[in-house]
Amino acid sequence: MTATAISSDFTTFLKLLTTQMTHQDPMKPVDSTAFATQLATFSGVEQQTLTNQLLGTLSGQMGLLGMSQLAAWVGQEARTDADVWMDGDPVTLDYATATGADRAVLVVTDANGNIASREEVPLGAHQAEWLGADATGLPLPQGYYRLTVESYRGDEKLGTAPVQSYARILEARNGATGTTLVLEGRAEIASDRISALRIPPG
Repeated sequence: MTATAISSDFTTFLKLLTTQMTHQDPMKPVDSTAFATQLATFSGVEQQTLTNQLLGTLSGQMGLLGMSQLAAWVGQEARTDADVWMDGDPVTLDYATATGADRAVLVVTDANGNIASREEVPLGAHQAEWLGADATGLPLPQGYYRLTVESYRGDEKLGTAPVQSYARILEARNGATGTTLVLEGRAEIASDRISALRIPPG
């Protein structure tokens, strides 16, 4: 029940009780047991109204606390599996290749689903700087790119794994569905997609 509805019920109940006491027959007063029950109900409704007001206040305070905590995220770099924003600056990548692979390939796909480049990368778990170049070594156009790592043993493809990357957090905001972070390039992601935070290097 909403606070408005409870407050309305409380006011209505108070009016009914006052009217009953004003117009009762002095020769036939309200039964004491019934009157005590009515007072107990009145007290219960009043308490529910006060409780809802208190909960509303606490909720607002918690919201402010949450925003103060989120403010510390702004300016840091978040590691996520979101598409990578490339504008010419190097991007830090985190990836891991499949066990048993003897070679691995970083596959870069543009926003239209076209493969922009394929390049061999070291095996194992690595952190590397991606410079955003195409197959010929020329800089890729500014935009979003999806990066994956394909692992091979000989000619056999063992699997494809997502690549995580770091991007600066520009904004953090609360909403009905939780916390949303706005990254460089204006990409919006849910906070539960963040696997690490770091202070920007340099």
